[in-house]
Amino acid sequence: MKEITILKADNYGYNFIPAEYLPQGRDEYWLRNRQAREIFGIPEGAGPWRKLRSDELEVLIKNDNYCSAWDNFLVQDNFDPNLIRNSNFYGLVRLGVLRNVLLRHHDFCVPAGIRNSTVISCDIGGDVAIQDCSYISNYIIGNEVILSRLDEVQTTNHAKFGNGVLRDGEDEDLRIWIDVMNEAGGRSILPFADMISADAFLWAAYRDDTGLTAGLKRITQETYGGSRGSYGTIGSGAVVKSSRIIKDAAIGSCAYIKGANKLKNITVLSSEEEPSQIGEGVEMVNGIVGYGCHIFYGSKAVRFVMGRNCNLKYGARLIHSVLGDNSTVSCCEMLNNLIFPVHEQHHNNSFLIASLIQGMSNMAAGATVGSNHNSRANDGEMRAGRGFWPGLSVTLKHSSRFAGFVLIAKGNYPYELNIHLPFSLVNNNVQLNRLEVMPAYFWMYNLYALERNSWKSRSRDKRKVKIQHIETDYLAPDTAEEIIAALAYMDDCFKAAAFDPGPGAEPSALPSLWKQDDAEREMDDPEYDPPVSDEALPAPGIERHNRGAFILKPRRAYSAYREMLCYYAAKTLADHFLQHGEAGWDDLRAILKQSVEGEPSGRVSEWTNLGGQIVPAFRVEKLRKMIREGAVRDWDDIHAEYGRMAASYPRDKIRHAAHVLGRYGEGAITLESFIAELSVLVKTRQWISAQVYTSRAKDFYDPFRSITYRNREEMEQATGKAEDNSFIRMIREQGEVFESRIRALQERLEAGTTASQGNGNMRVE
Repeated sequence: MKEITILKADNYGYNFIPAEYLPQGRDEYWLRNRQAREIFGIPEGAGPWRKLRSDELEVLIKNDNYCSAWDNFLVQDNFDPNLIRNSNFYGLVRLGVLRNVLLRHHDFCVPAGIRNSTVISCDIGGDVAIQDCSYISNYIIGNEVILSRLDEVQTTNHAKFGNGVLRDGEDEDLRIWIDVMNEAGGRSILPFADMISADAFLWAAYRDDTGLTAGLKRITQETYGGSRGSYGTIGSGAVVKSSRIIKDAAIGSCAYIKGANKLKNITVLSSEEEPSQIGEGVEMVNGIVGYGCHIFYGSKAVRFVMGRNCNLKYGARLIHSVLGDNSTVSCCEMLNNLIFPVHEQHHNNSFLIASLIQGMSNMAAGATVGSNHNSRANDGEMRAGRGFWPGLSVTLKHSSRFAGFVLIAKGNYPYELNIHLPFSLVNNNVQLNRLEVMPAYFWMYNLYALERNSWKSRSRDKRKVKIQHIETDYLAPDTAEEIIAALAYMDDCFKAAAFDPGPGAEPSALPSLWKQDDAEREMDDPEYDPPVSDEALPAPGIERHNRGAFILKPRRAYSAYREMLCYYAAKTLADHFLQHGEAGWDDLRAILKQSVEGEPSGRVSEWTNLGGQIVPAFRVEKLRKMIREGAVRDWDDIHAEYGRMAASYPRDKIRHAAHVLGRYGEGAITLESFIAELSVLVKTRQWISAQVYTSRAKDFYDPFRSITYRNREEMEQATGKAEDNSFIRMIREQGEVFESRIRALQERLEAGTTASQGNGNMRVE
């Protein structure tokens, strides 16, 4: 079918907006003028442009330039016509100040001006360098921009710049959706320029709330859709060179694009503080690139949203997915995912599909998550909490679910999994033909990895503007509640198996699973394993098969879970006092007794990971209701609600921690009992520092690690010593500081044990 049409030459560069889509009393430049005023800071009324003087026109013609209508070639004062050569202009073209200067970016240096290029109906800022650009149409280009060797840069009148909206006169089937979490499209969302992973989760996770999804669609359309005729933009200080097709793109200030193959229907958010970069061979269609992102080396992205400070490189493929802030993805393939902040996936042979990954996660080489469909359609899903870590060559099937901080050992897992025991090691024991789960594995055996994960998540947060508070502590209300649920599940397993959890103790009230002297020895010697018989415990319901699933070391894991809860609770309350140096016992009691309308009075047991931000579920319910009822007008209002949730989080967390300590500590909290808890907190922190060293030292002192070296000295020169490890030293130093601060806090609280300081009980069981 022939698709080339013949048009009149005098229309070239005009009639950008079809007449039927022009508002009454508007011309085809009405949106362009509004954009130009915003970009160049032009006040309402006449612009700063003027027509050419006769001497300027003479120089332009002499320099082999052509314009279809020189009266529509407008310039500003301080315009040097000698800097425009061998170029063609059509439609209304408006130029800023043009001086005889050089623009330098790294070692690339070019003179300001326009050379060997075709420009169609564009506004061009001051001191811009445009050279060897075959076709630039309907763009607003900021100040001090470099455009070099570009094949095609154009904007259509229906451009949406990656937003999932419609322009006037478009049918609904033209709307661009992103099918996150589910290949079949049952959780589709609409991308928009300011989207963060919390927005995507709010939209995708509550599909039964049709009023919510309808409200979010309406808000997105009203904010980003509407009239035809918006021009593409290239922000001030941007550099775009040696690229092929850039179509319907909004490119932010100071962006650096080199060697891209195709950028179509996208927004590239960029600023001087958070510049984004796109490199060689990249192709990106229908999506949003966040501030401070880097996309290099042949990567492909289609129907996507990338958060702030994300990296996509080495041929990675990101399709129908939302990638949270501070994430790095290399080589691999990712389809139909919603990924929260701080995700790492670096290997060419890893594959992630139809999943919700809730942050602080890492995918090892050969891991194929969600690639096996067990239903008659591709509608399976996989959901994993924070700290998800499938190991080498792990294969998982839909539909599966994992609690926070689950490590999956190498292997092919043939059946669906429901691992609701956090901080676990999961193993498919082929020899015994059974699934094995070791709860609290990280706490008992690999605190180096656990502590380092939190540290990495904090250190990799390079966002200059933090729309959301991202929780990076591995012990927070969400994981604490998972531990509480795991303890209840293990209680049931103990009872069902008539399993003796320990001498003289009911599972639901276990203070400790070995003697005090054993516990103290454990603190002093992290490698000590207490002499308790701890055989495997049957664990029904965690695998979709009857071959048998077992909890390993259930007694020790149960005790470890309780230790984790007490550590979380005591540390959270201690942090409150440390952050508020003048706060006394009465101040804490006031927070715990405070009653706020709409908030539950007891322990909040349901928490939502809202894109990396941990929020009580009732606050999310309140926001959903506001959206359903139209109480929020736009996404800025919704983001403001996230901010209010973050402001309430310290108080929410303190109240939760007090309830946890009241239940798993000594009961009602008094000032004296809390001071005693602080002593336990110090001892636990000392044990953590020792465990961090021990779990890492195993790698240094394993005899097989030294077999490739001539002697120990050579190995230490190559790999260093465990005691010299920078992270271990940092943990020890932080532990010493923490201990001294807690000791000082104890002294301060002990000084306030008089009646005036309110030595009362806080009933928060």
